[in-house]
Formats: sequence, C-alpha cells, structure tokens
Amino acid sequence: MHANTKESNEDGSEMTDSASATSGSSTDPSGNHIRAEQPTLHRTLKNRQIQLIALGGAIGTGLFYGSSEAISIAGPSILLAYIAGGIIIFLVVRALSEMSTEEPAAGAFSYYANKYWSQRAGFVSGWNYWFNYVLVSMVELAVVGSFVNFWFPNIPAWASAAFFLVLITATNLLGVSKFGEFEFWFAIIKIVAVVAMIVGGLAIVAFQLKSTNGVAASFAHWFDIGGGFLPHGIIEHSSGNSWTGLLMALPVVMFSFGGTELMGITAGETESPRTTIPKATNSVIWRILIFYVGALGVIMAVVPWNLIGKANAQGTVISPFVQIFDSVGIHAAAGILNFVCLTAVMSVYNSGLYANSRMLYSLSRQGNAPRYLRQVSRNGVPVAGVLTSAIIISLAVVVVFLWPQFAFNYLMSVATIAGVINWTMIVITESHFRMAVAAGRGPGGLAGLHGDEALERLRFGLPAPRWSRMVVFVSLAMLIVLMLLSPSYRIAVLVGPVWIAVLLVAYEIRRRSSSSQAQNEPGSRRIY
Repeated sequence: MHANTKESNEDGSEMTDSASATSGSSTDPSGNHIRAEQPTLHRTLKNRQIQLIALGGAIGTGLFYGSSEAISIAGPSILLAYIAGGIIIFLVVRALSEMSTEEPAAGAFSYYANKYWSQRAGFVSGWNYWFNYVLVSMVELAVVGSFVNFWFPNIPAWASAAFFLVLITATNLLGVSKFGEFEFWFAIIKIVAVVAMIVGGLAIVAFQLKSTNGVAASFAHWFDIGGGFLPHGIIEHSSGNSWTGLLMALPVVMFSFGGTELMGITAGETESPRTTIPKATNSVIWRILIFYVGALGVIMAVVPWNLIGKANAQGTVISPFVQIFDSVGIHAAAGILNFVCLTAVMSVYNSGLYANSRMLYSLSRQGNAPRYLRQVSRNGVPVAGVLTSAIIISLAVVVVFLWPQFAFNYLMSVATIAGVINWTMIVITESHFRMAVAAGRGPGGLAGLHGDEALERLRFGLPAPRWSRMVVFVSLAMLIVLMLLSPSYRIAVLVGPVWIAVLLVAYEIRRRSSSSQAQNEPGSRRIY
C-alpha cells in the first residue's frame, strides 16, 4: 500500500481533533476490500489533565513501596539522593520538552529520534521504551498483591495481578479523554493523600506521639538513630559482600522517577501542548521536593529509619506510607493510605499501557513495527497497541505466581537499565534536533531559520544545553557503575548491552526485509 503524506503528518503538530483525518483502504470482517476514512488519535487531553498526569506521574510503586529499600540502603541521607536524582531527571525532561513544545507528536522521543537522528535510532528508542514500560507494568502488578493483602491476606498475589490487568486494560480502551479523566482523579487521590500524610505526620511529630515500639516521633531521629544522617556513609562495603550508602540508593531512586517523560507521549494528544508542556515540566522540581523529600522526611521522623520496611504485627511487610500510621495505632488512616497506594499502582499501570500503545502506534507509522499496530478505533484508541501490550504484560501474572520476590527485585532492575538507555537517547536526540534547527530544518516556524537565530526562537530550550547534557551523561554513567556494585542490579547492566544488540539486529532484519519487498514490488513502498 502506498503511504500518503497526510497520514504521516498525524504524528506531528498537524494532527486534528477529528476522528477521521485520513483516507485509506481496509478490509471488513469478511475480508472484503473497502475504502473508508481511517480514525486517528484525538487531540482532546485538557490542560488540567496534563498538569495532574505530570504531577502524579512519578508517584507510584517507586515511592510508596520501593522507598523502603532505598531508606534501608542510605538511611536519612536518602533525601539527598532524591534531590540529586531529581535534578538529573529534570534535565532529561527539559530536553524532551524542548522538542515536544516545538513539534507535539505521538510517540515523542521515538518520533524525534527517527526524524532528526536516524530510522535506526527511532527503532531502538521506541522499542526500548516499550520494553521499559512493559517491565514497569510488570513491577506494578507484582506488588499490587501486597496492598490487597493488607485487607485480604488470603487472596493470592497472582489473582490480584490478573484482576487489575483486566480492569486497567478495559479502561484504556474507552478513549484518550476517559484515560485523561481517570489519570486526573488517580493523581488527585495520590496528591491529596500524600499531602494529608505529610500534615498528619507533622501533627504526630508536634504531639510527639509514640509508636508501638515506644519511640516518640521526632525529626531528631534523622541524626540520632541507627548511625545518624549518613549511617552508611557516601558508599561503603558492608558485611555480606554488599555495598550500601548514599550513592548506592541512586538506582532505586532513579527507578522511582521513571514515568516523568510521559509528558512527551501525551503531547501528541494535548489540546494546547505549547503552553501545557512547559508548565508541566517546570513542576518537576517542586513536586520532587514535596512528594519525595517532604514525605519521606516526615516518615523517618515518625518511624525510625531502621524500622521502616519491617513486618507489622500480622507479619505483613507494608508500605512506609501505611506504616507511619499503623505504627502509632491509627489503623483507619493506615487502611486509607493503603487504598491510596493501591490507586497509585493502578495509575502507573494505566499510564504505562497508554504510553506503550501510543509508542507502538508511532513505531508502526514510522515503518518500524507491524502495520496492524496503527489500527485506531473510532474513539481514537490504538486498540491493537493496547491489546498487544496487555497480552505481553500478562506474563507478569505468571511471574508473580512462580517467583514473587524475583518479580519486584529483578524486573525493577532491568526496567532501570532500560530507563537509562531511554534517557540517554532522549538527550542525544535533543542534540540532533538542535543541529537540525540550526541547519534550517526545524519544525514549523523554525523552518528556514539558521544558526543562533533559529536556536534563540526555541520556545522552551534546554538551559545551557552542552553543560546539561554533560551532567546527564556523567550521572548516568556513574549510575551504571553503581548498579554493577549491587547484586540486585548487576544482572540488569549485563542484560542492557545484550538488549541493545538484539534491537540492532532486529532493525537490520526489518530493514532488509523491507528492501526485499520493495525490490519484489516495483513502484510501491511497503511499510512493515
């Protein structure tokens, strides 16, 4: 089938609100060849939805569940790790937002890598991101059972995973406006709960309420319990051939920030991306300070850091956010926060499935994925992408059933290295984007402008781009070294190069297959 120009524009800022912007041919259920207008993605996400999606994007399993592991590694100094990690991820998101503001596109960084770097880069970037969010979704489903077990300890974890898999997949099939509304309220629940937890924790500290172990709440716990603020130093080799300390907590911290780049994915379906994306991006720093540093700081004042993550009286390991109230006997509040944690898990999986379906849609339009993945329903949902991703993610149910501990520890570590690859490619792509802009090949109104004149016209440029890129590259390289020192993450670092090699080989196979098809069918351009 011939690719038409109008069709390819759907990934860019020219995409309209209508559900049928292009014409094409298709087959009906009986196999008859028909011509009909093809539905496309809808630009219907509202400003309030994008702001809340961005605000709640990084509030998930990494914060509610994984933070206990980070605290055990670094103690109270974990607060510094979240600040450092927040700066790194902010620069990555700024690089992505520079491109998304100028050229809002479905598929975001994969689309930009394909257009401004190379088709190979677009292939690797898109499929790596899809793989990353498949793993993140598996991690979410792996821990959902722990929250359900707070109320119903006899329900198997795999059953909880299966239930929420079906529920969230059905939600994603309702349309992007419905997705935006679900995420809006999911984010509201998370944000209100975290703020309420901070206020409640401060009240517990103010009244110096004692926990069940007889220790009164106090911010002094940061400095006088379990070795002080830096109980394991910057980095130290502890017993059991393991490393601990402030730096060793960074892999867990960076996993927590996965999902902040979701803003770039939503740009292609946002009503006013050129005003909404910069606002959402600039909120990254203060939400990290409030929701990570503020929340965990209060938690460690109420519950001594060396008791966080320990099993409760019923023998269940619970979230630190639940433990803060459970430890002082406020079980009703603990139950409410457990519901919030459960909501957060559903939210992250909901966002992950959304992002993956749009990425597959964009990859298909680039010619980097099978054609069937560009199928869009009348309500603007890339149904094939949603269902394909959900089927692959359903493997999590099996993994949780067979290896529950492996499901969280190792899937999280592999997801982290996939995130490192993704963040690195975003920053490299931004460099190629700037070179294209300076050469007069920028999008929209930048086309035809050259050099500094063109770069100065960028609406939301990355600050001090060369230095910002250097900070990101050095930080991510250090992160990989730290992952090598951790038994839980070491396997992920070994998997990373193998995964990149698999993607490069897959691209070559796809490219040669497409070339052979083009030679066998002269006069036509087929897309795999």
